[in-house]
Amino acid sequence: MVFSIAGEILYQPGAPLTHVYFPLSGMVSLIAVMKDGRAVETMTIGREGVVATSASGYVDPAFCRYMVQVPGTAVRATAQGFEDMIDASVGLCSAVSRYREVLLRTTLQIVACNAVHSVRQRCARWILTTHDRSGSDLLPLTQASLAEMLGVKRNAVSMVTRELRRLGIIENKRGLLEVVDRNALNGVACECYGLVHQELGRLLTDGPSPECND
Repeated sequence: MVFSIAGEILYQPGAPLTHVYFPLSGMVSLIAVMKDGRAVETMTIGREGVVATSASGYVDPAFCRYMVQVPGTAVRATAQGFEDMIDASVGLCSAVSRYREVLLRTTLQIVACNAVHSVRQRCARWILTTHDRSGSDLLPLTQASLAEMLGVKRNAVSMVTRELRRLGIIENKRGLLEVVDRNALNGVACECYGLVHQELGRLLTDGPSPECND
């Protein structure tokens, strides 16, 4: 299937997670939504992962909003079909178990990041994460979407992107953000980008998870 539109909603909070998505390209954001309508991005998932897995093995309700951030393509399976595949394959069981650990560690790191790092650092981290999964230097990001994902006011993002443009790190092109100097952008980003990237590579290349060999 195709994630054709940035902003497409796969699940709203409380909706049953009836299907699991395996992105081949593009990126999906997991967004925590408050009662007053405010929202902040808590996780992004690209071709390294799987979207809308259930922790219990049953059709659970979504805890957050699942929104297409970067259009792309994905393979879709029913929740029950996905659990059947896990039961039938030690290799898949191990991969899913390790990826769930990646999600947990990433979430913990992002919580800390949102509390202690500046909007400038977090914005650079978020752009790098999107760049990793987009396959292009041109990203479908606007100041409004960045502000929503970071949980800050738009003028705060405007100040950061203006500075990054002045430094020759990014450019804006008709609703798109272009990464011009990735190395410099990496220098602006907080330590969380490198830590999460390191854990992602380590956990997804290690051997089988012991719990799948029982």
